[in-house]
Amino acid sequence: MNAAPGKVRKVNCPQCGAVIAWDPGNPSRPFCSERCRLIDLGQWATEAYRIPQERPDEGQAETDER
Repeated sequence: MNAAPGKVRKVNCPQCGAVIAWDPGNPSRPFCSERCRLIDLGQWATEAYRIPQERPDEGQAETDER
């Protein structure tokens, strides 16, 4: 999935939304800067990013066990 020669792929920074070039010259890829990269890392460390978990209803759990 390489871009055509001479054409630089542009992506949005997942943290701030700035448009950046996706190339080896940006060591913070996919982020626009070290600052955005560290903000994202901090959000993972404080568990700000979570996947919602559904809990079965109490009545449903009893019928499943039988």
